[in-house]
Amino acid sequence: MKKLCSAAWRQIAACVAAGLFALPAHAAGAEAAAVLAAKFAEVRTQLSDNQFRKPIFLVSSESTDSVAGDMYALIDQPFGAAAAALKGAGDWCEIMILHLNTKYCRASADAKGSVLNVSIGKKVEQPVEDAYRVVFAYRVAAQSADYLQVRLNADEGPFSTRNYSIVLEAIPVDRSRTFLHLSYSYAYGTAGRLAMQVYLSTAGSGKVGFTVTGKQADGQPRHIGGMRGLVERNTMRYYLAIEAFLGSLSSPPQARFEKRLRDWFAATERYPQQLHELEQEEYLLMKRREYQRQQAILRLPSTFPKEVADVQAAGTG
Repeated sequence: MKKLCSAAWRQIAACVAAGLFALPAHAAGAEAAAVLAAKFAEVRTQLSDNQFRKPIFLVSSESTDSVAGDMYALIDQPFGAAAAALKGAGDWCEIMILHLNTKYCRASADAKGSVLNVSIGKKVEQPVEDAYRVVFAYRVAAQSADYLQVRLNADEGPFSTRNYSIVLEAIPVDRSRTFLHLSYSYAYGTAGRLAMQVYLSTAGSGKVGFTVTGKQADGQPRHIGGMRGLVERNTMRYYLAIEAFLGSLSSPPQARFEKRLRDWFAATERYPQQLHELEQEEYLLMKRREYQRQQAILRLPSTFPKEVADVQAAGTG
């Protein structure tokens, strides 16, 4: 009987994975919450004792055609407040614009659901039409009193990359703390791999991630490079943007954006070997201008990308 049950459950799992049928949303959410709670128990030691000097734990993986980063974090925010702040598509634009490479973000909705129109570009100022447009399908995949899962997926990205996925999960730990899991991944074909190799051998050469792979001759830690180093840096940047966003919510609305900018930059500067790109005033000036441009575009009734041209023609781009 036990073998029959086991076989049945394997068959059910295979059908779910193949998309032949789906578990009820509340059942899937309850199971995912249990999995995340088990993960919290598994990584508690790493959260309390690590190189980051804060309760976070970062891992990465790489296959022949994809790369992924996973951040686990314990934050001093009640689950209810954190979940409420992280379930809105527009709120994710407030998060994503903090990243150096995000030049523009607009949330919209139609009959098919919510999307984020995001422009990804250089780590310095540039016209938004010169950046690469990435369209993320956005959805709250699961939401309950003790679990939240938000998913952002994009079919195509810069440099022939594809299948971008950002997944955020959260569960309460106690009345005042929340456990987060942020997953960031994407895939690439031959063209994408070649583009990444060119970047890693030129502008990205010498850049590293956070995973320690050994020691250098002087006894200092040797950190992972290559594609895993790249995905670890960006996973950290996105997590720190979430952290800065949540940390700003207690401030007056008019002061929140500036606080996020300063908090995000200060957080990245704790890890200068991996994340330092600009001086503080360069970053602040660039992001203020990008945010002003974004807010001007948001006030227009037209849609991306025509809205960008209209704003720039009017001299506000």
